[in-house]
Amino acid sequence: MAKLLYLRDIGPTEVGGFGISNASDLLLVEDIQLVEQVCSVVSVEFNDDSVADFFDEQVDAGRQPEQFARIWIHTHPGASPSPSGTDEETFDRCFGGVDWAIMHIIAEEGNTYTRARFNVGPGTERRLRCRTEFDTEFPASDHEAWFIEYCDNVTVYDPFSSRHTLAETFEDADWWERNASAADRWSDRLLEANS
Repeated sequence: MAKLLYLRDIGPTEVGGFGISNASDLLLVEDIQLVEQVCSVVSVEFNDDSVADFFDEQVDAGRQPEQFARIWIHTHPGASPSPSGTDEETFDRCFGGVDWAIMHIIAEEGNTYTRARFNVGPGTERRLRCRTEFDTEFPASDHEAWFIEYCDNVTVYDPFSSRHTLAETFEDADWWERNASAADRWSDRLLEANS
């Protein structure tokens, strides 16, 4: 959860990744992994080659697809976690062919939306409640590694300029000027991550 909150708050856009589940409890997400993606304030588009590489790495690490390819997690920069039309289309297109999948959205103010879809038998969907498990072991926060993972994978789509990496966004004085209120919110986090 700490990593998800960090990723949600570090930049100006949505960001998405795959939940990595515990082998004996597939609904217990132990990590979130990013892949290369182009993000805006209303969308996340994964790079297909990066997704394929991620899947290969997970299989090489001994994980089953149920552990790394069934839970799609992404953020919304606003207050609403409700899925957009684009979210619904992505969930149908990318997760409609698997036995089951989950879409989890966390909004800027902490509200969440979680829904499971079962594509076998008659098929069904069900809203789920999510909670943070504190009685299992988890690694310490690593803001530096999370920041590097974010910068390596996120390309910001800014309608006022061409696509560029997140690192270029933070170096772009015009972006900071256009997003002055956002700059105040993120500058302390960036300084902390880079110190």
